[in-house]
Amino acid sequence: MPTRRCPCGTGLPYGECCGPLHDGTRTAATAEQLMRSRYSAFALGDTGYLLDTWHPDTRPAALDPGRDVRWTGLDVLATTGGSLLDREGTVEFRAHHVVAGRVGAQHETSRFVRDGGRWRYLDGVTPA
Repeated sequence: MPTRRCPCGTGLPYGECCGPLHDGTRTAATAEQLMRSRYSAFALGDTGYLLDTWHPDTRPAALDPGRDVRWTGLDVLATTGGSLLDREGTVEFRAHHVVAGRVGAQHETSRFVRDGGRWRYLDGVTPA
């Protein structure tokens, strides 16, 4: 059986990329790695992981991942900070999707912070 590629676009097999983050074997080392794993979680409908990696100050009580959305690709456009030694970072990305047969994309700059030694998604803004 062929190895499934990770939805996040690295080209790596899921089991070597976002899979260990989703199952709790590893935590994200960088803000970009967390953002990619969150994209994969959206693509796979893993709301538990999404809520777990959301900062407690901004985390919603519940999350509807939009089951009618099919995520088709991710482009990381820019990153600032978010490395192994940073406490904060941003990742600008474009996430491509299809909804009801219509192709679209979500363009966002997400902010990430370290909380308890782990990267967490804080919030995001749509660039003008």
